[in-house]
Amino acid sequence: MTDISFSDRVAIVTGAGGGLGRTYALDLAARGASVVVNDLGGAKDGSGGDASAAQKVVEEIEAKGGRAIASHDSVGTPEGGQAIVDAAMNAFGKVDIVINNAGILRDRTFAKLSVDDLEAVLTVHLKGAFYVSQPAFRVMKENGYGRFVFTSSNAGVFGNFGQSNYGAAKSGLVGLSNVLAIEGAKANIKSNVICPMAATRMTEDLLGPLADSLQPECVAPMVVYLVSEACEYTHEVFSAGGNRFARVFTGLVPGWYAGKDAGVSAEDIAANIDRIRDEQGYIVPMSVSDEIGVLSEVLKSDR
Repeated sequence: MTDISFSDRVAIVTGAGGGLGRTYALDLAARGASVVVNDLGGAKDGSGGDASAAQKVVEEIEAKGGRAIASHDSVGTPEGGQAIVDAAMNAFGKVDIVINNAGILRDRTFAKLSVDDLEAVLTVHLKGAFYVSQPAFRVMKENGYGRFVFTSSNAGVFGNFGQSNYGAAKSGLVGLSNVLAIEGAKANIKSNVICPMAATRMTEDLLGPLADSLQPECVAPMVVYLVSEACEYTHEVFSAGGNRFARVFTGLVPGWYAGKDAGVSAEDIAANIDRIRDEQGYIVPMSVSDEIGVLSEVLKSDR
């Protein structure tokens, strides 16, 4: 098996001052990548800031002979996202890899969630990933190469009590990644999603006794693979935690076709709901066109 190397590659890792982001940055640097370690250094609810978080990771990398710079810009504004990409360009001349990992938590039950808590979480997770990725995507497109990893969550894919804002933001990242995978295909830009389960500052109150088995280092191998040249996959979602790695996907079942001229009622839906929900024979669409293709074939059968 050929070793995975990142010699001459330039990576941006947001939220890399600790936890998962730090492990990604260290692993990439150890394999030869030049790394922009981005972290505002704020509290887990997004308040405050501390420039030393990113700088400490840079010093760790440099102490081992690697190349890295610190970025303290916020992902939460277009200007901040551009500044992060500009830092990579100014220091290293290009951007090959973006790992969108920055995030905050403001958990509330849906009935008690404030607009401020909604906006703050959407801004960092979803808008922040957009603000960093768009200028990076333009650079990658020009160079004909790129790798994105967007950090979603099981809360975004499957749902979790008290995390409507977080779940909505994380689910949105799946959609964003899927579009980048489609639009970047001709330029050899691949985009995938990670749903990590790890004991970090953001999850320490949620995992209980499982925390000892869910170290960030158990997620990093999947992410490092996904941003490597060895990865041939794009438009996919992977779960990783506790050294277990698994694909997550959205499938489309054959469903029930009532016929071209059928007058379908809600009662008909009730009568056929088991067929509509039957998981046998599903496909995994890779674009809207795939579903349109399925529907087109169904309609043709009735001509």
